[in-house]
Amino acid sequence: MDKLKKFELMEKIVRELDDLKRSQQAVLEKIGKVEVDNIELGDSRLEKILPDIYQRTAENMDAISELQEAFSGKTDEFADKNNVEALRQQQEIANNQSKSM
Repeated sequence: MDKLKKFELMEKIVRELDDLKRSQQAVLEKIGKVEVDNIELGDSRLEKILPDIYQRTAENMDAISELQEAFSGKTDEFADKNNVEALRQQQEIANNQSKSM
């Protein structure tokens, strides 16, 4: 895999991890809403189990956030080390040249 393609795949993974983090946040918000609704309802099973689900989901979100931050840093380092911007410019020039032929 060439360096530019590798970088683009790394960027894609960073975006996917960010999306996963937002999805976990949405799950946490939904669990919170169910907990609030259950205050009025008073179902003991919901009251017992939802906090555990919330806690595990929050831990997963923290792990995803840490992974996303670390991988984002690794992606940035790769870009700097391999001068990805120059590679993109070279690819753009090559694409323009092939279009004009």
